[in-house]
This record gives sequence, C-alpha cells and structure tokens, in this order.
Amino acid sequence: MSTFGTLFRVTTYGESHCASVGAIIDGCPPGLPLDAKDVQIQLSRRRPGQSNLTTPRDEKDLVQLQSGIEHGITLGTPIGLLVKNEDQRPRDYSETDLYPRPSHADWTYLEKYGVKASSGGGRSSARETVGRVAAGAIAEKYLKLAYGVEIVAFVSSVGKIRLPSTVSPPSQVPSEDDDTVEDALSPEFVNLLKTITREEVDKQPTRCPHAETAERMTKRIIRAKDAQDSIGGTVTCVIRNVPLGLGEPVFDKLEAKLAHAMLSIPATKAFEIGSGFRGTEVPGSKHNDAFVRKDDGSVGTKTNWSGGIQGGISNGEDIYFRIGFKSPATISQAQETAQYDGTAVPIVEAMASIVIMDHVLMQHARKASSALLPAITTLPPTMVKPAAVN
Repeated sequence: MSTFGTLFRVTTYGESHCASVGAIIDGCPPGLPLDAKDVQIQLSRRRPGQSNLTTPRDEKDLVQLQSGIEHGITLGTPIGLLVKNEDQRPRDYSETDLYPRPSHADWTYLEKYGVKASSGGGRSSARETVGRVAAGAIAEKYLKLAYGVEIVAFVSSVGKIRLPSTVSPPSQVPSEDDDTVEDALSPEFVNLLKTITREEVDKQPTRCPHAETAERMTKRIIRAKDAQDSIGGTVTCVIRNVPLGLGEPVFDKLEAKLAHAMLSIPATKAFEIGSGFRGTEVPGSKHNDAFVRKDDGSVGTKTNWSGGIQGGISNGEDIYFRIGFKSPATISQAQETAQYDGTAVPIVEAMASIVIMDHVLMQHARKASSALLPAITTLPPTMVKPAAVN
C-alpha cells in the first residue's frame, strides 16, 4: 500500500516522470507552526544533481502546501503537499518495453498489476520518496519542539570503505571457547553518535562526516562511474532525546516499525539496530546493558548495546541503527543513485521521524486515557511505577 502509519498517517503518490509527486499527511496535531520553508530544507537536501557523484536528473523540488495550514499554523486537518516534476520524460526508457532491466522492478510490477509505467521506475523510483521527506520534515518539527528530538543520518560505508566505527574483527580464526570481546562500538564512534550534526554531515559530498574516509569514498564512487558501474553502501542513523515508552508490543515493536520503514526505502537490503549481528557473538553477561543512576537522577544504562530499545520499547537512550543499500541497478548511467551523494540520508531521517512521531501520538493517547482513571491502590508495589519524588 501507499500509506504508512497508525495515527500519524502518510500517503504518498506519483511516479518517476508524472506531473507531480507528493503526499497527504493525516494526524498532524493542530497548533504546530509550519510553513513551506520547514519542509523545503529537507527536500533540498534530498535533491539529486548537487555534485558530480550523483544522477544527472536535476529537479528543483519546490514544495507547494495545499491544505491543513492557515497563517503558518496547522489546523489538525489533512495536510496536502505536492512537488511538480520538471523533468517529465514519458517513455524515456522505452527500451524496457521489450525486456525487463536486470534487478529493476519492471518485471515484478508487470506481473503484479498487468501494466506498468512507460518511463522510469514508476512507483519503485526513488522519486517517490519526495513525499516521505516532506512528511518527515513536518513530523520532525513537532518532535523537536515537543521533546527536543534530534535525528541525524550519515553515510558510514561505500563499498568496502568504512567509517572507522566498529572494532575490527580478529584476523585469526577464533576458537570455540574464546569469549574475548571488546565494545561493539569504538569510543570515537560513540562520541560521534552523541555529537554529530547535519551541518557536519553536509560538509562532504558523500555525507560521510569523517574527512579522510569521505575522500576515499569519493574516489571509489568515481572509479565505479568511470567504469559505468555502481557501488552500494550503508547509512547510519541516530535518534537522540527519544521519550521513554515508545513501541507497541508485540508486533509493532519500535525496532520492528523502524525496520519496516527503512526497508521500504528503494534499494535497501539490510537493517540492524544496536549491536546488530555483532551481538550474536557476545555472551549475555557482556552484552547486557546494566542500569545505573545518572547525574540528573534518572535511570539509564551504562552501555547501549541494545540501541536504545528493550522489549520493543524505547528506554530513553540514543537509538541508532544502520541500513544497507545495494549497488544501484542502473549502471549505464547514474539514475537512482541515492548513495552517491548521500541523498539517502534525508530519506532515512524522514522515515525515522515518521515512525517516532506515530509512536509518540499512540503513547500520548494511552497516557491521556489512563490519566482519567482513579489512582491504582490495589496492586503490589513491584507492579506499579513509583510516583515521582520531588
């Protein structure tokens, strides 16, 4: 389907070369200060054609807000927005009428629907993500104003070139009784997750915040382009200041919804959160995140192998995860190469914003309903959250 979310619902529309692409956002709270500039910032970051590393398609992506806002304030009614496609080229890929392009969605769309768009990737094109990024910008503004939530994504690898982050695997074959383990993340990378900003990310065309690694990534991408080939990569995302208690057991766990959102982005093939696959190599005694009392008196964890989520519910620590993007399938010319200039970064941020926003509204609804009931006095203390101590 083309709709995502439960209470904060986003429906996108449009194909790669139709008249416009856009979205309807339903469930945005009333009273949010919002204008086109709030949305345009992220759309401009998503826009390809900003360096020699990316697709030749150059869209201005100017957003037009159609409904749900008056005098710069949201009304609580559906917000409609659209972005016109300046680069309209019906049948621009007419050779695909004769045979399916390898690893594209031509064949599967034709088999599913019996018809397909005559040009580009249709709904499977990265062009569809314009509506997501616009909706994500709206969710993000609410989260920032209400909770101070910060969401930053960055390119962490291109091909085999990786941002110095995780502990390097041992060169020798480990024995079956070797439980030696280091932290899942290096201290430098932990600090990066706590401090990284979008301004730092955007300094590099590849959107890798490590200058030396970014330069190597650029060379690797140019080498692929010169060979009329492509290369994939990974994007890491961190969400800071997340409210506690987000996530709906058991099938709508927060990490499950994040995985759903991220794997719906074109060209994604992998998702891991917290320690990820490395967590399978670590004994529980070393993987467990011990609870500690923090300086401000709140309860938190000493480490964060869990990635900010336990039992499918946010625990107040930073949420961090990584998404794998396959090498773009169009290799005769760069077309949907989100990895090349970090275009995937704002798309990842947008989907993260939408997921967190949706769960915030669900938790608000639960708390508001519960607050109308009498105080609980009949359960043992171990079953009830202690009252706040002044």
